[in-house]
This record gives sequence, C-alpha cells and structure tokens, in this order.
Amino acid sequence: MVNETKTYTLSILVENKPGVLTRVTGLFARRAFNIHSLAVGTTEDVKVSRITIVTDESQAPIEQITLQLQKLINVLKVQILDSAKSVHREIVLIKVNTRQGKDSVRPEVIGVANLFRVKVVDVAAESITIEATGKESKLEALVQALLPYEILEIVRSGTIAISRGRDIINLHREFGENNL
Repeated sequence: MVNETKTYTLSILVENKPGVLTRVTGLFARRAFNIHSLAVGTTEDVKVSRITIVTDESQAPIEQITLQLQKLINVLKVQILDSAKSVHREIVLIKVNTRQGKDSVRPEVIGVANLFRVKVVDVAAESITIEATGKESKLEALVQALLPYEILEIVRSGTIAISRGRDIINLHREFGENNL
C-alpha cells in the first residue's frame, strides 16, 4: 500500500519587492519542505504579490510551515486554502506530433481537444499545440488521452487558487466594502 501524503495549498500575500520569492523558497529549501507547485503574480494592489504554493507536510506539520512563513520579512499574510472551499486551476500547453509515418492524425488530436473542451492555439506542419485550463485531474486525463499521439512537449504553470464566496485574503478590506 502506497502512503500518500496530503497536499496543502498556501496563499501568501507578500510585499512586491525584489528578493521576497527567494526568501520564501529559501525557507522551504532550508527546512526540506517539498514544493509541488509554485505560482506568483501581482494582486489587485500592485504593491502586493500573491504566492500560491502547493506543499505537503511530509517533513513538518502545515501549521509549522505557516508560522515560519509569517516570520519572514515582507510576508504580509498566510492562508491555508481548504480545497472544498476554494477554486484551484492550472494551465498547460501540450505540443503533439500530428504525423505518424505517412499518415496525419491531426483530426484525431483535434477530436481529443474538442472532447476536453480545450483550445488549439498553434497549428504547424507536423504538430498541434493545445492549451488547457482546469483542475489537475482534468489536465492529467487530457495528457493520458494524448499519449497515443506522441506528446512532444508539455509546459505547466503552477496551481493558482482563490477562496469561494465571501472568504477573501486581503489586507485592507472585507468583502463587500466600498472604498470609494
């Protein structure tokens, strides 16, 4: 029986300054915490960035990880996102060979893309590039469906996540307030 470790999604608000990402990932490296996924981008406030990290607690309890993150310079807020109360998405680009010997499998590859309701974003003489957005399980299923057609290259973003409904991670206001 395989012992699967539970993964956690952390949403971390940080000051948008040079070196902050290095300090956050350095903490994970020093403590031997594994990062499964990492995504960074600015928020509604250009002075604040959101780092989304998917990790596990194989080396330390998730509470210990969050406490250590909160002690870092430039870290403003840390939140563990409950998977049932948040939306998680990832984007993937998949380049697929459309030539198998003398035959073109382009229609079959496009058929798989249509089945998964994903976009064909580039068509070349002997390949198609597909863009898909969704949960990790959907993206994994798409990859499995494309394996028979020779996947040439895959590029995946890190997971991004946001709380559902009225729950927000924000520094200055509560949901529904009007700051006019």
